[in-house]
Amino acid sequence: MHKHGGDVYQYPNFIDFSANINLLGTPPQVLERVRSAAEGILHYPQPGSGRLRHAIAQLEQVQPEQVICGNGAAEVIFSLALAQKPKRALLFAPTFQEYEQALRSVGCEIRREYLRPEQGFRLQEENLLSITSEIDLVFLCNPNNPTGILTERGMLERLADRCRQAGAVLAVDECFLDFVSLGQGGFPVPCSMKKYLRQYPNLFIIKAFTKTFGMPGLRLGYGLCGDEERLARMREVTQPWNVSVLAQEAGIAAAKEKAFLEETRKALETEKSFLLEHLLQYRPEHMAGAEEREPALGECHERLETERMAGTEGKKPFYIRIYGHEANFIFFRSRIGLAAEMKKFGILIRDCSNFPGLEEGWYRIAVRPREENEIFVQALQKIEKTDGALVLI
Repeated sequence: MHKHGGDVYQYPNFIDFSANINLLGTPPQVLERVRSAAEGILHYPQPGSGRLRHAIAQLEQVQPEQVICGNGAAEVIFSLALAQKPKRALLFAPTFQEYEQALRSVGCEIRREYLRPEQGFRLQEENLLSITSEIDLVFLCNPNNPTGILTERGMLERLADRCRQAGAVLAVDECFLDFVSLGQGGFPVPCSMKKYLRQYPNLFIIKAFTKTFGMPGLRLGYGLCGDEERLARMREVTQPWNVSVLAQEAGIAAAKEKAFLEETRKALETEKSFLLEHLLQYRPEHMAGAEEREPALGECHERLETERMAGTEGKKPFYIRIYGHEANFIFFRSRIGLAAEMKKFGILIRDCSNFPGLEEGWYRIAVRPREENEIFVQALQKIEKTDGALVLI
């Protein structure tokens, strides 16, 4: 079983920075809709989620027949893999681990293109060369989880063209795209692939209400695709009542919350700036120059092995190197054992060492409300004071 963030059951009463949920929580109107719909659990859910699909179509400005709903984005991913039954698939690592789990469930061979830290974990032209006629399915997470890196329009178009030429299905996961600032605060303008649905029948887009509207406990995701035959095959491999009465009603209410999304982006930009301002205080001094080369993963591994042999891992002075923060989370490198240290302060952060392509010392934190962010910053200050001066790596 893959390790995930959000383990609030094992760590009750901890402040959870490990799961990337909307910092504003669930919209009040959605909670009220769920409460009022409770009596509806006497009945089976509507098969095919027709009313919900129409609500999502209005939200996303697509056609209802281009929408398929699932029990979270994870079920949509598994349904796609089961319907396609790919022989070989390509993943850009590190990335969301359910892609691999879904692909292995249908006996698919997985090939990886590793995104490198010295290139900012950004997709490169050379990575596209691995998309050949042997590849049946390609997954891209945009913005990527866990790196927080956004792939921009030009690269997305070249990726889509390459997949079409190779005859591969391109699955683009946009679950975090609604958190990206609309060109404000120095962030790039996000580009959804949904406007390309008719141009690229091989395109499949994955989205969810989980993170965007703060409702992971209800499990509600959806897919967008211009190929109705592909959607029909997915429905054939999915049980008819996969989306509960409460989840459907919550989704219908959430689809009307466009003002909530704008409020979320404004609050996110404010709180993210607060966290980044404090995290940058721990940036290694030698990285002040833009020309400084970032060590490759192999070099990092050698350094960590040297520390282990010397028994000094986790004992160096404190540092943080920020990589990606274009969604509602921040991805960074620090010393080994930081996640365990944070637990001493009642704080959960995501240790990313189990992602293929990463090692010990890589972390992800969600952007939370100010009160929780201040507690996190105070914990960092206590850790740094214990260690002394900043480290030069």
